[in-house]
Amino acid sequence: MTSTNLLPITVAGASGRMGHMLIEAILATQDCRLAGALDISASPALGQDAGALLGRVTGVSVTADLKAGLQGASCLIDFTRPEGTLAHLKVCRELGVKAVIGTTGFTDEQKAEIAEIARDIAIVMAPNMSVGVNVTLKLLQMAAQAMSTGYDIEIIEAHHRHKVDAPSGTALKMGEVIAEAIGRDLKECAVYERYGHTGERDPSTIGFSTIRGGDIVGDHTVLFAGIGERIEVTHKSSSRATYAQGSLRAVRYLAQQPRGLFDMFDVLNLR
Repeated sequence: MTSTNLLPITVAGASGRMGHMLIEAILATQDCRLAGALDISASPALGQDAGALLGRVTGVSVTADLKAGLQGASCLIDFTRPEGTLAHLKVCRELGVKAVIGTTGFTDEQKAEIAEIARDIAIVMAPNMSVGVNVTLKLLQMAAQAMSTGYDIEIIEAHHRHKVDAPSGTALKMGEVIAEAIGRDLKECAVYERYGHTGERDPSTIGFSTIRGGDIVGDHTVLFAGIGERIEVTHKSSSRATYAQGSLRAVRYLAQQPRGLFDMFDVLNLR
């Protein structure tokens, strides 16, 4: 495949852990190329080659100039913060650049803003780009339908000490999938805190527990606890490489979409 046929991708948060993983994954592909690398204006990586920490020369410098970093890209991959992602998307809309969003922690209002932008550009947004996690979501949908009564549902997630939102976007997505499968509204049945005299467990609720510590990439377990048995569905990530590979699958999917808001179920044909 010639360089002119490669999918040109810009990476946001290029000097972060996920940014490095994305750049490494792009450089390892046969059908993609690194077109730009974005970071905040205070980043010490500004002006450096985007592959410097990987020992690679890409010819792409890290920049805080959104238009310069997105110029020539067909797609942006963004795993940053909600406010930053929305700022990036506005420029993507202006330039006609598609986007893969792995950022979590959006408010309902911010999600609505993203949906509005998706009327003009194609966007894949998912709280977890891992193929395995999205297959797990499908399994949870099936399990919840079969165990909609007689089983208490608890979602336990663990992440590294630097994660700033809780519960994780993946845990919330698991809750949404389960709630929808059993005809509930997660906003009405979720329980995020337990302390003191809580009384007996309400069987209609879905509980969440959050762990933060060390360098845990991401562990998620959904517990269906019945009388005399319990079923646990668990996914554990040992590397961010799974998120990067899933993101590239999303980029390839978007290459065929002119506009619209999609998720990884669309990308993986899990509908």
